[in-house]
Amino acid sequence: MRDKEVNSQIYSKLTARGTMKVKSSGIQVGDLIIVEKNQRVPADMIFLRTSEKNGSCFLRTDQLDGETDWKLRLPVACTQRLPTAADLLQIRSYVYAEEPNIDIHNFVGTFTREDSDPSINESLSIENTLWAGTVIASGTVVGVVLYTGRELRSVMNTSNPRSKIGLFDLEVNCLTKILFGALVVVSLVMVALQHFAGRWYLQIIRFLLLFSNIIPISLRVNLDMGKIVYSWVIRRDSKIPGTVVRSSTIPEQLGRISYLLTDKTGTLTQNEMVFKRLHLGTVAYGLDSMDEVQSHIFSIYTQQSQDPPTLKGPTLTTKVRKTMSSRVHEAVKAIALCHNVTPVYESNGVTDQAEAEKHYEDSCRVYQASSPDEVALVQWTESVGLTLVGRDQSSMQLRTPGGQILNFTILQIFPFTYESKRMGIIVRDESTGEITFYMKGADVVMAGIVQYNDWLEEECGNMAREGLRVLVVAKKSLTEEQYQDFEARYVQAKLSVHDRSLKVATVIESLEMEMELLCLTGVEDQLQTDVRPTLETLRNAGIKVWMLTGDKLETATCTAKNAHLVTRSQDIHIFRLVTNRGEAHLELNAFRRKHDCALVISGDSLEVCLKYYEYEFMELACQCPAVVCCRCAPTQKAQIVRLLQERTGKLTCAVGDGGNDVSMIQESDCGVGVEGKEGKQASLAADFSVTQFKHLGRLLMVHGRNSYKRSAALSQFVIHRSLCISTMQAVFSSVFYFASVPLYQGFLIIGYSTIYTMFPVFSLVLDKDVKSEVAMLYPELYKDLLKGRPLSYKTFLIWVLISVYQGSIIMYGALLLFESEFVHIVAISFTSLILTELLMVALTIQTWHWLMIVAELLSLSCYIASLVFLHEFIDVYFIATVSFLWKVTVITLVSCLPLYVLKYLRRRFSPPSYSKLTS
Repeated sequence: MRDKEVNSQIYSKLTARGTMKVKSSGIQVGDLIIVEKNQRVPADMIFLRTSEKNGSCFLRTDQLDGETDWKLRLPVACTQRLPTAADLLQIRSYVYAEEPNIDIHNFVGTFTREDSDPSINESLSIENTLWAGTVIASGTVVGVVLYTGRELRSVMNTSNPRSKIGLFDLEVNCLTKILFGALVVVSLVMVALQHFAGRWYLQIIRFLLLFSNIIPISLRVNLDMGKIVYSWVIRRDSKIPGTVVRSSTIPEQLGRISYLLTDKTGTLTQNEMVFKRLHLGTVAYGLDSMDEVQSHIFSIYTQQSQDPPTLKGPTLTTKVRKTMSSRVHEAVKAIALCHNVTPVYESNGVTDQAEAEKHYEDSCRVYQASSPDEVALVQWTESVGLTLVGRDQSSMQLRTPGGQILNFTILQIFPFTYESKRMGIIVRDESTGEITFYMKGADVVMAGIVQYNDWLEEECGNMAREGLRVLVVAKKSLTEEQYQDFEARYVQAKLSVHDRSLKVATVIESLEMEMELLCLTGVEDQLQTDVRPTLETLRNAGIKVWMLTGDKLETATCTAKNAHLVTRSQDIHIFRLVTNRGEAHLELNAFRRKHDCALVISGDSLEVCLKYYEYEFMELACQCPAVVCCRCAPTQKAQIVRLLQERTGKLTCAVGDGGNDVSMIQESDCGVGVEGKEGKQASLAADFSVTQFKHLGRLLMVHGRNSYKRSAALSQFVIHRSLCISTMQAVFSSVFYFASVPLYQGFLIIGYSTIYTMFPVFSLVLDKDVKSEVAMLYPELYKDLLKGRPLSYKTFLIWVLISVYQGSIIMYGALLLFESEFVHIVAISFTSLILTELLMVALTIQTWHWLMIVAELLSLSCYIASLVFLHEFIDVYFIATVSFLWKVTVITLVSCLPLYVLKYLRRRFSPPSYSKLTS
């Protein structure tokens, strides 16, 4: 259904007969496709033209690589120059492209137009591509389709899903193999005791058939039905609404997760930036005191317009107030000017686009930028009264609280890069002619650029600890001569051929000295609800959380602190960027010296470490309380999951919401998809789909724990049931000179494992040891399960001994109290056996459920009712006698009482951890 939905989305296609509607499944290589704003790109395309005035468009790529920033894409120049889109069909041109590959960040190709006089060649790079799965964030674009179907970048980045088999099922298989071995051994022993007389090989086969009950065939059926019940319970849980179980084969896996790997964007965070703090050194404004900032800005602009000519003896307080206001104003103005944001106007039904643009209509304005942080800053300046209303290549317009429009000319702009970690802009105020150089950047680089002060480092540290992303804003006033001198040198540097980027950087650095520090801004990516308590619960349950994200290192570190993935007391070790074996070796040694320290590492460094020092790196990383991997490619996320499984042998659970998390979800032992705003790719590929991250705690602590414990009890009980009857057969045969004669005929054997005992045994899937609230309150209970105690060789052996004890007691008891006829032994032993089974179920149950009582009574009444029909096996008149009743009662008590006594003593002297909580 989901595939059909995606494949039947309608797109417009340019043809010689005008535009046609085409389904996305009908798109072929070479088609010219028109994609509207907010539409998903249907195939990998080369970007030919856009409707935007500035000749570029923005893409949202979070489904592809998990990055929150928008990407700028440029059309091919010679097709963008054509008058209309229809002219694309009139030219003769072709695209030469590389073969399909997995790299989403690179592309090599050329565009050739043949029908112009000298044929035009343009090189194509990643900037000219629109990959499938991305969303157009601005304008309408036309592209030519390059790759479709299996050759799409996004499809090549997903791995083929494996069918998952739970660890629990493997353990049960192991026990079944042991039981099969026991069956063969017992049969051989029986024949050996006959001294291999006569046709002994036929005897072996007869014994194999007689004892075939040892192998619990009904076990698989019971467990599979149990899984269906668990899935139904999870779906019906009102505390985690909207949870879907897509793979009902592995609910027990949820009960013993050791590593949780989570995505950041959209899973832990909402992907919405909020402005949290403005810090001016002497004073800081938080969310609750933004109205003060507003009044400062308002006072500045009202005073300017109506300044009285002379002030008689101004009091000191107004002066202080005025300097404070001007400081706030300078800071806000810097934030409103120093960015790469463009306001765009759209028609909203009432006013059309041109009208809105002319009047700067507030209701129609949308901000566009490559980074959500920048938009958050500009939206904040709008909320305190200074609004960015217009911008093009060379100018910017701000609107004051009084409705005045301030014009600024953009003289130079120095964009943000990962190397420089800062961006700068030089503007001229049209009203006064003042030239100002504004700059904002990360505290690491800005500390050396601004004038010396004593608070920057400390306050940056404080804000970073709160999980805010800190930007330092600074300014410098330039005279006309200074600027002209700079411009001449800058242009000269840009024309040089050798070391151009170095020379340009040097010229810009000559300006970046002794700048005046204006303020710090703190922006935070809003966390999803209840992320902190959920992570706290998981940590207490002994689960280590790793965060794998495609986002930048700073953002990832901030979120890790903010979500308390890294607790306040823990250090963070940021793994330096390493490129070769030697550097990796040194850096690993440096990390080895740290203790109880969270690790932050980027995807590139991780790759180098895994290439040369896989074993050492994984060993160190597994000891960390938390690990953050940033700038991870989708395939890399899956690789980390695979390594964790191989290295530790423990169970992993992956959580994500985007298309870039699918490989990791499918690779993990237990994949959980979060239904996000960004479509359903992850939740459809996952084994379990939840609506919010906070539901994960309950899914694991309550449902996972219960499923595992119940399945363990159920499987051991079914094994016990089949071993009991086999022991009785063995005792019976050995008493009668190792004759291969069946003890129970036909219906009794069938009825034993179905109608007489099935309901009570199966009702164990409703059992729970503690209430769900207690399980959530004490996640340490979950930690106990990680050792795999509920189903181990030890518990298996205990149950085998119980079965052998009970089987032999019942059989010997029946033989001791032998009445004259052989038929009575069947009646006595079989009735005792059924009663023993029903009592054993009652002994195992921890919390009674009304259905369990119904099941017990139903089975008993079924047996009593069926006695009437089974007169060929059982003498009905004998059953009604007192001697039958007391014999059965004695045998049943001898087989069950010791176990009840043992259970009581055990609860008394070494109670399990959960019983201490329930008492």
